[in-house]
Amino acid sequence: MVEEPALDLAEEECLADFEVRELRKEREAARRAGLDQKFVQQFAGRIRELFPRMETGREKGIAEHACLKYSGRIGRSGAAKSLDENAVLLAVIAHIRHRETNYDDLLGKLLYWKED
Repeated sequence: MVEEPALDLAEEECLADFEVRELRKEREAARRAGLDQKFVQQFAGRIRELFPRMETGREKGIAEHACLKYSGRIGRSGAAKSLDENAVLLAVIAHIRHRETNYDDLLGKLLYWKED
């Protein structure tokens, strides 16, 4: 359906700007990573604002975990992106539940018990 000379020309043009496209892709990835890091810092700042007596530095770990890209966690929700108080509260509660209690062990036992 496509004439051979046209196909050859399209391939040449594609190869000719390959480096430009790769450079553009790398720059865009770096820009997105920078934006994501800025969001994590803002989320951590909001945690600090809502929980001023929290141990210093802990807010960064909570924010990094809650806002992990492609995780489906609360920090990736639309509410969290607007630094909504409820979203931040849910992230802190989840952190405490998983780090300060034996929630994961209890959940595992419950799931094991249900299978029997």
